Amino acid sequence: MQLIVNTPPFYLSNEQPCDYLPNRQAQSLFAAPEAPLNVTLYSRLIAHGFRRSGSMVYRPHCSRCIACVPIRIPVHRFEASRIQRRTLRRNADLRIIAKPAEFDEEHYALYRRYLEARHPEGQMVHSSPDDYIHFLTSPWCTTVFYEFRLKGSLVALAVVDHLDHALSAVYTAFEPSMAARSLGAYAVLWQIRHAEKLSFRWLYLGFWIHSCRKMAYKNQFRPLEAYLNGHWRTFEKGENMV
Repeated sequence: MQLIVNTPPFYLSNEQPCDYLPNRQAQSLFAAPEAPLNVTLYSRLIAHGFRRSGSMVYRPHCSRCIACVPIRIPVHRFEASRIQRRTLRRNADLRIIAKPAEFDEEHYALYRRYLEARHPEGQMVHSSPDDYIHFLTSPWCTTVFYEFRLKGSLVALAVVDHLDHALSAVYTAFEPSMAARSLGAYAVLWQIRHAEKLSFRWLYLGFWIHSCRKMAYKNQFRPLEAYLNGHWRTFEKGENMV
């Protein structure tokens, strides 16, 4: 299935139970695994609602559901709320270090602690080192692991793709015992600032689902853009996305 000019063929997956909404079936449209991909091509695909998981590029394509909405933040227009400004101040003592996208035992241990505390029911909690690195990285994508350290200790890890004109937040794990710092929100705020410093236009945050509590935080970054009916629509502060 050809959707965009000069892109690889696409295939439709079989239906399977949805990972986010109970009693629903999910399908994905995915780029042919054998097709050659690169950062520029992926930058075009992500602008049409696609997302990377490992080397697989996909977007939801469910016949009876449109709950998954791709979202991105126009970084030059973003305005931190009062709560977000407080989060920035609270974490001003953190040091951020860029690391290569490769396996690190300390990163993996934090990832496992995070999953066991925040997503104990999910399949990812059983991830082996190979599962972990294959999920977060891809040989054709430019990915950076950003460490967030407090007095030398690793407290959060943000996995970020560097694309043409944008950053894409792949995954963030943080120390479960430090919930008061709002490290997940801080990681997004830091990526917004970092994208702006790089003169990039957007930070992609993946998919948002209105009725999924675990994704509610994404709706707090305004203005944001949502990919609806084949077009990006801007939602300002206070504007309801539902």
